[in-house]
Amino acid sequence: MRAAHDKRLGRIPDDQRSSAVGRMLRRTRLDELPQLYNVLIGDMSLVGPRPLLPCDQSPEYAARLLMRPGITGWAQVNGGRIISTFDKLILDIWYVQNVSFVLDLRIAVRTMKMILFGDRINTDAISQARNQLGSKTALRTTMVPAE
Repeated sequence: MRAAHDKRLGRIPDDQRSSAVGRMLRRTRLDELPQLYNVLIGDMSLVGPRPLLPCDQSPEYAARLLMRPGITGWAQVNGGRIISTFDKLILDIWYVQNVSFVLDLRIAVRTMKMILFGDRINTDAISQARNQLGSKTALRTTMVPAE
């Protein structure tokens, strides 16, 4: 990728910063391969909540940090890069509450579909997660681990 800012310190959109090779690597998710090293040493898992930038990680949704981060996850296969950070948080917390081997297999299969056909928003999964988790207040009191 090229520099993130122009000469006047204005932000350049990611799609304008990437080369043709970079766009192909991102589209096919080959740019994620170096993270396999993190899986091998135990810092990450194949499936789990994706790491967020610190500015996007609200303390109200710390429950998503209870699990080891993954290369792919429920939020990625239900919208990935094209859904809001809030929806990613909701989907990740839903995943933490519903984690199972079968769900991980579903995520792995849907990851392959996503690589082949691109990101698609699954509004049903987002609605289900929002309905099941309830309000922000309920999340804050029930999801953050007791100390």
